[in-house]
Parts: sequence; C-alpha cells; structure tokens
Amino acid sequence: MLFALPVSGFYCACGMAAKHSRIIGGQDAPPGSWPWQAALSIFGSFSCGGSLITDQWVLTAAHCISLLELSFTKVHLGRHSQSGLNPNEVTQTLENIVCHPKYNPLTIENDICLLKLSAPVNFTDYIQPICLASENSTFYSGTSSWVTGFGSTASDGSLSNILQEVNVPIVGSNECKCYYQDFSEITENMICAGLKAGGKDSCQGDSGGPLMTKKESVWVQSGVVSFGYGCAEPMRPGIYTRVSQYQKWISDTITGKSPGFVTFTSPGTDSDLDFTCPIDDSVFDSGENLIHFTHFTSLCVLVVLLQVFVGSDGI
Repeated sequence: MLFALPVSGFYCACGMAAKHSRIIGGQDAPPGSWPWQAALSIFGSFSCGGSLITDQWVLTAAHCISLLELSFTKVHLGRHSQSGLNPNEVTQTLENIVCHPKYNPLTIENDICLLKLSAPVNFTDYIQPICLASENSTFYSGTSSWVTGFGSTASDGSLSNILQEVNVPIVGSNECKCYYQDFSEITENMICAGLKAGGKDSCQGDSGGPLMTKKESVWVQSGVVSFGYGCAEPMRPGIYTRVSQYQKWISDTITGKSPGFVTFTSPGTDSDLDFTCPIDDSVFDSGENLIHFTHFTSLCVLVVLLQVFVGSDGI
C-alpha cells in the first residue's frame, strides 16, 4: 500500500503525486507535481481548469460549462505548458456533462459540475486522480492549502503559459462573511481561502481548478475555484465550492469506478468560531466599484456567442 489513510471509494491511491516537489514562493509548478490538473478548452481555446477524480471523470465549476457545448469541449490531462511541448499530455473529448441541478448563476450557489470523458485514461506519473474531501471533513481557519491552474497572475493580466501554483490559507466562514457582506452571500456550500493582506489568490489559478490540502502523503481537494472580488485584493479571499458538501451528489452521479473520499480533520480549535466582524466599516469598500465575476476566460464566452450568431444566420 502507498499509504495507510482510510479512503472510501475505489481509488486507494488517489492524491499521490510521484513528481511532487515544492518550490516555496515560486509560481511555476514543476512538471508532474499536480497530476490531477485538467485544462478545459472550447474551440481550441483554453477556458477553465478542473481535476481528475477517477479514470473517466473530471470535476470542475458549473459556470465554466453552462455556455459550452458537449461536442466543442475537450479536456487536457498531463499538460504543463499551454504553448510548448507536452509529451505527457492526453486529450479527451466528452461523453457527458452533469452540472448540479441547483446551480444558481446569479448567486453562484452549487457551482460544481462533473465531466465524463469519452474513454477511461491510463494513469501515469503525470496523470493521477486526486482524493476528495468527505462530508465529515473540517478545514479550520489558517489551514495551509494550494491552488493550481493556468489563470492570470493579475486581475487584468493574460493567461499563464506554465501551470501555476499558489499557497493560501483557509479563511473561516465567519470571517469570510464579514469581508463579503457588502458583496455576496457566503453559504455553507462555499469555502474561502486567501491572505488578509492580499497578494495571493485563485486568480493565479483559474475557475474549475482545485483547492487542495495535504494530509500526510495524500492530497485532498477541499474546493473548486468559483468566484471572487478582483484578484488578490486585501480582505477579499477567493471563494470556492466546498467539495465535502457534495459527496452524495458526486457518488450518485458518477458511473463506473468511484472516486476516493478522504476525511480531513483540522487539529486543534477553529479560531473562526470566535471571529466577529470589525466595528469600523471603513474596512469594507463603498460598493461603487464592485464587479462580480467568476475566474472564467471571457474569450470562451465570446467564441460561443459568435458561434451562436453565425450559426443563426446560416453562414
């Protein structure tokens, strides 16, 4: 056995990265360090991230998929560079798309989706499934986590060519609600992560990609990149879909081999239980410049809309 953690589901070896090596403070991820990372493309253009959870299913965000057509979407696994050679890459078309039936595009509630690949993939050092947080998992405030993706390193920047990684702490729900009380409702189906001072965020990843925490030698996905205010803004942590809330839905939806669910339990006491919102409301923005957006590539939406308009004219 590769490890002794209790895992429910088929994959007793999920969450293992054979090529994993940390570069503290770095941005480029070493090749093979996040072998479950998926890149979604539409009409050949990168759109969103995702994570491989079995040999035939990928987890991503619903807002990434809501405008996409099954036949136009591809999933790239083992990819490290968007423009360079990727000798370890496997590209798959999709057989099915199943987004959560209660996904709300206005509130971004239940922002989660499952993609079934057209055929199972073979696991290699560069393509592996990640473990998922089970329904009893707890991620206390301050828990060290990682986000990966090909997203921009600034809110107005271009996409990254090399897979990016960023280390961010979990922000407790009470604290996160304080930071977003003028902007968006933070529900029990969401989990927040980021630095209070800003500077690191899932803008350095991308929508649909994984938020992960390491338990001993195993990586456990706690969240799916969903939305946020700008990128890496002070007191504006990134918002992620809380994976542990969807164990039953994921298990009921997936056919074939089941994903591995791991119970992550944070040690000690959660400091967020005693967190109260600051009395001085000057820490919050006035709201005049609020822009609600998801970390989704706008080019993808543009391409889809153009396809619709062109198709409607019969050209």
